[in-house]
Amino acid sequence: MQFLLLLALQVFLFNHIHIMGYATPLVYVALLLYMPANENRITTLVWAFIMGYCVDLFSITPGMSAASLTLTAMLRNGLLSLMIPKDSLENMVPTYKTMGAWNHLHFMTILLLIHHLTYFVLESFSIFNLRDLCLMSGGSFVLSWIAIAMMELLRGEK
Repeated sequence: MQFLLLLALQVFLFNHIHIMGYATPLVYVALLLYMPANENRITTLVWAFIMGYCVDLFSITPGMSAASLTLTAMLRNGLLSLMIPKDSLENMVPTYKTMGAWNHLHFMTILLLIHHLTYFVLESFSIFNLRDLCLMSGGSFVLSWIAIAMMELLRGEK
C-alpha cells in the first residue's frame, strides 16, 4: 500500500513541482524509511529497484531512479544498524518514536543525501558543472526532506 501511495505521490504530484528549474522533491525514497529494520537485504534491494524502475517509467528518466534508489538501499541496513537503539525490537519500523527523533532525522538525512547526490550525478553524467549539480541536489534535498518529514508527522498521528 505504501509503495503505491509513494509512487502515486511522486508521479502525479511531486514530479510536477520544479522550483526555479532546479528543485524537485523526490519522496519515493521514503520507501526505504518505511521498511522494517530486519528486512532482508535482497528484499530491500528488489523493492528499491522496482520502485525506482516504476518512477523511471512514469518520469522518463532512463534508469536514474532505479540506480540511485538501489544504491541507497544497498547502504540502508548498514546505516540503520548504526542508528537504531541496541535494545530495539527485531521487526521495528524506523520512526520517530522507535528510533528517537534525532536518530531518525539523522538516518533520513543521510539516506536522502546519498540518493540525491547519486541521482543528480547520474542525471548530469558529469561533476564539471558543480554549481548546477549543487543547486539541483541541494534544492531537491531540502524539498524532499521537508516533504518526507511532513509525511512522517502525518503518518505518526495514527
